[in-house]
Amino acid sequence: MIKALVFDFDGTILDTETQHYNAFQELYQEHGSDLPLEVWGECIGTHSDFNPYEYLERQINKKLDHDKLREKKTERALALILEQQPLPGIEDYLEAAKELGLKIGLASSSSRKWVEEHLGRSGLMHHFEVIKTADDVKNVKPDPALYVEAVKALGVQPNEAIAFEDSVNGSVAAKKAGLYCVAIPNPVTKHMTFSEVDHVMETMAEMKLTALIEQAERLDK
Repeated sequence: MIKALVFDFDGTILDTETQHYNAFQELYQEHGSDLPLEVWGECIGTHSDFNPYEYLERQINKKLDHDKLREKKTERALALILEQQPLPGIEDYLEAAKELGLKIGLASSSSRKWVEEHLGRSGLMHHFEVIKTADDVKNVKPDPALYVEAVKALGVQPNEAIAFEDSVNGSVAAKKAGLYCVAIPNPVTKHMTFSEVDHVMETMAEMKLTALIEQAERLDK
């Protein structure tokens, strides 16, 4: 029986992922280069050793001021993110979960400061009983620790929770932890192969939460 929902944040609740990529792409194009989605996608949903500024240097064979580029990219990405609203269906799912008496948690590889700042700005903070971030675990996704800690704090078993993810790294983490996982790829993760998930949707708006829960519970029997 499904008793809880656990949401990823970046790219799932708010499309920050696309805006980070767009900001980098603008920066690359200013230098006559390009950041392929296939390269950037490996970083999504986790912490990565990939350095986009070193990668740009290699593409144009020129040394650059990383601090200056980082400041410019961060400013531009934040401006784009501040224009974003919660993704389609998110608020409906949160309200429906409340009406059904489900527990609601969040598991993000980002920092608590980042997550809470944007949840607060979006007016969604009050929906979440539990928030687990990179500040709470040694290893982030694809390690399952964030989901393990989230369901434990919610007081449910992994097979009693549905995870919502936009990335392969996040989906792997959710499945390793034993949750039913729904993938909702965004523009920068649509090229990825979500081979381990239980269900894929374009947006949450395409399926009512009650129908999704019925589907998950049939699979668990």
